[in-house]
Amino acid sequence: MNEDVQILFFKDNHMKFSSETKRSYTIALRQFFTFVEKPYDTIKAGDIRGWMVSMEANGLKPKSIQLKLIAVKTFYRYCMEENLLKKSPTATVKAPKKEDSLPYYLDKRELTLLQEHTKVNKQERAIVEALYATGARISELLNIKLSDIKWETRQIWIQKGKGNKERFVLFTHDCEVRLKVYLDEREIESEYLFCNTRGNPLNREFVQGKFRDYKDALGFRVSPHTMRHTFAAHLAEKDMPQSYIQELLGHVNINSTRIYTRLMEHARKRKYDQYQ
Repeated sequence: MNEDVQILFFKDNHMKFSSETKRSYTIALRQFFTFVEKPYDTIKAGDIRGWMVSMEANGLKPKSIQLKLIAVKTFYRYCMEENLLKKSPTATVKAPKKEDSLPYYLDKRELTLLQEHTKVNKQERAIVEALYATGARISELLNIKLSDIKWETRQIWIQKGKGNKERFVLFTHDCEVRLKVYLDEREIESEYLFCNTRGNPLNREFVQGKFRDYKDALGFRVSPHTMRHTFAAHLAEKDMPQSYIQELLGHVNINSTRIYTRLMEHARKRKYDQYQ
């Protein structure tokens, strides 16, 4: 029963949800229904709160729990709209407060270590440089086609951004060199910038697995999304205006970008304290 309604939920929303939203909602709903082990129309608010407590006990951060709860709330809102339920069990369930923490990013030394570690593999080195130079999300990067790249102006057209929004991102001369070295040595014919041996886009999990290997080898946290934070933080350190960073990151709400300004203030204070 739960599976049938979920199929309808995603089918009716396929134009509204981006591929990343569909992916995260699918995972969240599968985890939720596995935990509660009940039909969707018999679930109570207490079952949802119990699931949230379980996630917290397993070490999930408030932001992650909140995102998973959004998936469940969206699913039940759909059930209400389709008259499958008279009352949503999520109506009285409140999301946990997000931690007011700064984003984690690499300092210059850590970034250099990562670049040196990956230079033996031309594709991996190009991926690291492209993530850092463009600030693109991993899902965006893996959807880039060669035809999306404007080499003469060093721009990349992101066609499938978050919320299906488009934007242009920039890349540096160093990034251009790394990309061209990788492409010149690539023997696979593909329309995609980063492809597997069959010419299809690289799998997201494959790239994330590589970053877990880097973490183990280098001894510090690093992920594809860490590179996005590093891109924004380093621009903030150079005093780039918030509005420019917002545009490059593809943030609709500038409040999402302001955290990098706070991060810069924190970095400046840390430098000041070193001299006291």
